[in-house]
Amino acid sequence: MKIYTTVFGRAITSSVVAAAVAVAPLFATVTQAQAQQAQTLNGAGATFPAPLYERYAREIRKKFPNLRINYQAIGSGGGIRQTIAGTVDFGGSDAAMTDADIAKVKNGVILVPTAGGAVAVVFNVPGVNNLRLSRKTLPAIFSGQIKNWNDPAIRADNPGVNLPSTPIRSVVRADSSGTTFIFTNHLSAINGYFRGRVGANTAPRWAGLDNVLRGKGNPGVANLVSRTQGSIGYVEFEYARANNIRMAQVQNKKGQFVAPSLAGANAALRTVSFPDNFRVFVGDPNDGYPIVGLTWLMIYKKYPNAAKATAIKQFINWALTDGQKINDDLNYTSIPPAVVNRVLNVVNSTVK
Repeated sequence: MKIYTTVFGRAITSSVVAAAVAVAPLFATVTQAQAQQAQTLNGAGATFPAPLYERYAREIRKKFPNLRINYQAIGSGGGIRQTIAGTVDFGGSDAAMTDADIAKVKNGVILVPTAGGAVAVVFNVPGVNNLRLSRKTLPAIFSGQIKNWNDPAIRADNPGVNLPSTPIRSVVRADSSGTTFIFTNHLSAINGYFRGRVGANTAPRWAGLDNVLRGKGNPGVANLVSRTQGSIGYVEFEYARANNIRMAQVQNKKGQFVAPSLAGANAALRTVSFPDNFRVFVGDPNDGYPIVGLTWLMIYKKYPNAAKATAIKQFINWALTDGQKINDDLNYTSIPPAVVNRVLNVVNSTVK
């Protein structure tokens, strides 16, 4: 019998070594089983893509049964703050992180564009079913220059429409919001007074607005407009459509009055150029529906363990391939295939 000596000077027999070798496959099985255990990814942020991410969370489990996605719609500002704080596995925002925000993320961050969409101008004016708002009128309403529904500028946009003399009740977001950024970014791009008075911001002061109402998230704004006569607000297109709220036609760069639609958003975003960091600001597109923007997932470059990193890569790879087929169903634009390839190359080679 061959004798082996341990570092402690004690002898063991070859039969014991054989037993240890025999156990090796068991350890391999355990490790493999651990890798297949359920992984939960917790995210929070923008309400704009919440219906889409909720659908992603359900559908992805058909391919990855052990992968669970939780997403809390708290607004883009909250998503950015929690991403910086490291309290989530991923964040969501319709306003791309600034360089200063990115520098605060301890484990590094990648901006992953997942969808685009339109922000609808919604209204509740008794007796008015169709409303048109020009590039001059819309910013004037939300900067407080126009205060009543029968203002001459609104009447000029809507010949033959019986507009009431009631005051305009503007409904805006109560929270820091990417939807607000998309809306104010467009109004700032087309109107100098609005740009100087309010500006492009996720949480503007709304200087000049009287009796302004504030709703939490897209659902909050949609609810307030639905039950407040004489009101006007802005919500993500899908919320307006799902809640059957009247949507105004707004004037684009070509001078056309267009209602929000998937086709109009696609036309506006078709020629958008994505830089290396995938951060894009759409202010005044040349075509289509003009109040449009993109939404991003914010993921870390470094995760606490390999299993978590693998799970986030599975999520992103699925969302930008199979998941994109869902976007049209919910009236979100898809990310162009060439951009998808670039994003996945960065994610798959960087996330650890």
